[in-house]
Amino acid sequence: MQAQLQDMTPTQVHDALRDHRIVLIDVREPQEYVNERIHGALLFPLSTFDARALPVGERPVVLQCGSGKRSAMAVAKCTEAGVPVTAHLKGGLLAWKHAHLPTVTLDPGSGAVVDRK
Repeated sequence: MQAQLQDMTPTQVHDALRDHRIVLIDVREPQEYVNERIHGALLFPLSTFDARALPVGERPVVLQCGSGKRSAMAVAKCTEAGVPVTAHLKGGLLAWKHAHLPTVTLDPGSGAVVDRK
């Protein structure tokens, strides 16, 4: 049985993450994550993705990538593995930034972590 993909808006994800109601998983690759990420997102790259290793528990897991394509693919992998993860950030990090929500980046000159509000 195919689970229905649940699209979440950037605002929905932001509010749920802020209130500790979800666990956000970034399925992009490590270099993408290092360059810019959503504060609080955990990294589980799609290239080595193991749905059974996700921290499924009291809080629902929401998947996120750059545009929404890879997170949707990861939801499909969860469904195949029988892991109850169906939600993702629709539009990914691009939609998040378009909504003017904060990210964490690296300063290219110093390598320092910078919160972008």
